[in-house]
Amino acid sequence: MIDGIAAWRLHLLRAVYLLMALGAGYLNWSQIIDPTQSWKLMEGVVVTMLGAMSALALLGLRHPLRMLPLMFWEIAWKLIWLARVAFPAWQNDTIDEGIAANIVATGMVVIVIAVVPWDYVWRIYVKGAPS
Repeated sequence: MIDGIAAWRLHLLRAVYLLMALGAGYLNWSQIIDPTQSWKLMEGVVVTMLGAMSALALLGLRHPLRMLPLMFWEIAWKLIWLARVAFPAWQNDTIDEGIAANIVATGMVVIVIAVVPWDYVWRIYVKGAPS
């Protein structure tokens, strides 16, 4: 047990960090290291940001609680995208194949939300109590 968090919860966190590292890493690092790859501005921003996130997720394997802000970022951007892009597209009946695929991918955020130790987050990040 670390900082009042059961070992099984820490292992679940590590599993999600590994999923983040492998999932985003495979998709993005193969493009990043390809010297023939080129992107338009925003596509390049997305690929490199997700590549950086996947690399940082590897630190979560060693330090699952210290890297929780990476999980917060993952939760935040996905919920914002779902609220600002997917939900209006659903309301307007304009969901195309790309949006539908991304809804599935970003919808996986429920796994991240489920494994975050929210009691610890409240105690350390909101109340500011020492760990």
